[in-house]
Amino acid sequence: MRSLIRSLTVEQEWLEAFPLIRQLRPHLTEASYLELVHEATKNEGYRMFALEVEDTLCAVIGFMPQTTLYNGKGIWVTDLVTDEHHRSNGYGLMLLAHVEAWAKTKGYEAISLSSNVSRTEAHRFYMEKGVYDKVSYVFKKRL
Repeated sequence: MRSLIRSLTVEQEWLEAFPLIRQLRPHLTEASYLELVHEATKNEGYRMFALEVEDTLCAVIGFMPQTTLYNGKGIWVTDLVTDEHHRSNGYGLMLLAHVEAWAKTKGYEAISLSSNVSRTEAHRFYMEKGVYDKVSYVFKKRL
């Protein structure tokens, strides 16, 4: 089975990823998604990678490089989704490993992410696969 991980850097490629992102972020319209990706790319250094298997887009990851007092120079994974028809094939792990390798070559020291409290399957994925440790809670207030 032929798989490929590629960087998504232009609007047409971001549009290809929208059906998957929509599975994770159903509140987004295509227009609001593109606006946010443009803004995050320009202002925050947001990057996306996609995993294709046999020319089918199966999983997408989005992240931002950050420097914080807590993590030092690190990566914040903001989006990780595997298409509902392609889950449990290790695609999420492949993308996380790809971002980890990318981060190491750039001198980053940590990778962090948050996961909605209702996403128990995702929590099991992160903890049981030994990929990440649960080290904090994320709190949010809408303005």
